[in-house]
Amino acid sequence: MFTEKSFDLTGKVAWVTGASYGIGFAIASGLAKYGAKIAFNDINQDLVDKGLAAYKDAGINANGYVGDVTNENQMDELVGKIEADMGPVDILVNNAGIIKRIPMHEMSAADFRQVIDIDLNGPFICAKAVLPSMMKRNQGKIINICSMMSELGRETVAGYAAAKGGLKMLTRNIASEYGKYNIQCNGIGPGYIETPQTAPLRTPEHPFNKFILSKTPAERWGLTDDLMGPAVFLSSSASDFVNGHVLYVDGGILAYIGKNPMEL
Repeated sequence: MFTEKSFDLTGKVAWVTGASYGIGFAIASGLAKYGAKIAFNDINQDLVDKGLAAYKDAGINANGYVGDVTNENQMDELVGKIEADMGPVDILVNNAGIIKRIPMHEMSAADFRQVIDIDLNGPFICAKAVLPSMMKRNQGKIINICSMMSELGRETVAGYAAAKGGLKMLTRNIASEYGKYNIQCNGIGPGYIETPQTAPLRTPEHPFNKFILSKTPAERWGLTDDLMGPAVFLSSSASDFVNGHVLYVDGGILAYIGKNPMEL
């Protein structure tokens, strides 16, 4: 039943992978604003320390852990640590990921496998680690950070597009297999977001900036804050009958063919 507390996450334990900075940090911060207790992991201690400092500066009490999402044993152990420190995981956000921009005919199989391993096998491993407890408690939320490349192709991102397309289908399959346990698995597909990594591309005269603005009905880049509301919704009881869906937060790019070049 929908109530004024349907978006309340008070007491819920949310584990956000790769959330020391950027999109993961923003999503975790949004969940914290609605009462969730935040756990995050990253690949090394330096990144974890950077994240802990950022959360502290934001007034958020977060627990940080070192862990490689592609290592099944490490993730099983990490879930045990989170449970011992904070309680069982109620919300998993599979955010950790990489991209390698290499033309496919020049990309090594090793580079392709690395992207698949982190961006697709990682979410599988992390979801697998939390599912038994969620099944036992008959509740849980899993959010996979997909991409517009879950739907579209583009030059130089063969590994990333293959992984994110697979992640869309993993999302649907988790929903199909575990919906009977009151577990909802959905995706968020960010559009082009303002982050420190995209700053060099966002100068007014940069060709890529012009390209993105011409393809986006909102005529702007997204903000990390734009991802908070969708993440809170998909983590809360307000989305209890939403399952296997990918929510694209892209300013309308996927709905739009783009500006007429005669009007540019």
